[in-house]
Amino acid sequence: MSYLRELVEYGKQLRFPEGVPLHVEQTIEKELTLIEKLHYPFFFLTIHDIVMFAKRQGILYQGRGSAANSVVCYCLEITSVDPRQISVLFERFISEERNEPPDIDVDFEHERREEVIQYIYQKYGRERAALAATVISYRFKSAVRDVGKALGVSETQLDYFIKNINRRDRSQGWQAQLVELGLKPDSLKGQQFIELVNDITGFPRHLSQHVGGFVIASGPLYELVPVENAAMADRTVIQWDKDDLESLGLLKVDVLALGMLTAIRKCFQLVEKHYGRKLTIADITRLQDDPNVYGMIQRADTVGVFQIESRAQMSMLPRLKPTTYYDLVIQIAIVRPGPIQGDMVHPFLKRRNGEEAISYPSEEVKSVLSRTLGVPIFQEQVIKLAMVAAGFTGGEADQLRRAMAAWKKNGDLVKFRSKLIDGMQKNGYQADFAERLFEQICGFGEYGFPESHSASSLCLPIAAPGSNIITLKRSTLRCSIACLWVFIAPLS
Repeated sequence: MSYLRELVEYGKQLRFPEGVPLHVEQTIEKELTLIEKLHYPFFFLTIHDIVMFAKRQGILYQGRGSAANSVVCYCLEITSVDPRQISVLFERFISEERNEPPDIDVDFEHERREEVIQYIYQKYGRERAALAATVISYRFKSAVRDVGKALGVSETQLDYFIKNINRRDRSQGWQAQLVELGLKPDSLKGQQFIELVNDITGFPRHLSQHVGGFVIASGPLYELVPVENAAMADRTVIQWDKDDLESLGLLKVDVLALGMLTAIRKCFQLVEKHYGRKLTIADITRLQDDPNVYGMIQRADTVGVFQIESRAQMSMLPRLKPTTYYDLVIQIAIVRPGPIQGDMVHPFLKRRNGEEAISYPSEEVKSVLSRTLGVPIFQEQVIKLAMVAAGFTGGEADQLRRAMAAWKKNGDLVKFRSKLIDGMQKNGYQADFAERLFEQICGFGEYGFPESHSASSLCLPIAAPGSNIITLKRSTLRCSIACLWVFIAPLS
């Protein structure tokens, strides 16, 4: 723990060269106190060691997800989002009541992630480090194909079945559709076919490697879990999936790959080669916003720009008209099923355009919702509202978030209804405001997007006025051209 504090102290000077603001200093101490209490310093030190290896090797990386809610992660150079640019909520990352280890996802350049993986194997040894497995289960198409092969049905016939069965057709099930497509229901083969497809759907089919979930243990892994050599050289795989591993409390580190980071790193190399200027993601996100860049974004001229290049995002850009980095954080989060189903998109756009008045029932609510014009858009805002308006503790509010994530599956969200509404009324809020907030939370459902995810996944660097635009074209495996626009500060 003393070493972690030492690293954070060094990181504060690096991240806040002009001095650490008082509220940030208080947040750091609060985080370190909880990390020590929950005995998690080893986890942060492990992630720090891995990202420092990447930094030494010139491998671009970006910590993302709920870790962006941690100022400690920012000081350790795990994440790159300045906590002053977003409203951080540490309880979204770690809470005492949740009693589970933090989850830190780190993306590395997809072309060089193997170097990071091999570093972990070399540092901890193949005996103590291994990739988690993913259990691939039978779905309808794979069940039809494998059962058909076992029963001697031709490949052509199976392809015809799979192509023409409409699983969305609720008027008749797939069994009836198979009969219409030529399967004889009275024959023994036909009866076995339908019965066996029903039986094996959802049953494990084979093991696959997890996309990046690394398990590191203090002793030999084979004393705890079954391991095997992967098909790829110099890799070891645990034969259990991540949920089984979490039950054992084993340390899991997510070492993920992102192609956009490779493209950005190549852009940085071009900038350094031609202009002699070294850039990092953290440096660029702190630069002043460039109106010329945002003019292009408002015109939806964003093909190749990570996170805002989809058809849905491009259709929203001319309506929302982003002018700042935080506008883009909102843009990414608002084009999601949660805000749409919770009826949050239109009120936000109307308030942003001055067509609807902005009001808050209290200063406490204003402190939470002012950045999004009184409309709850992020998961963190729902958690904070439950804390400041209904008297929830940080842990209770996080339990509310978890219930939101799965309420359509188990209905647990209903359990919080009376506590939320009664707590708000007790604190002087009108019943209709409390009811409306709960309905919005239900609309949010499992699709609400965290502010930390939105901010940390936004790999679009924004520049100072008068910036140059460098366009990098690179061929993909399909021989298509992908363009990345990186906006940088004046280089002359």
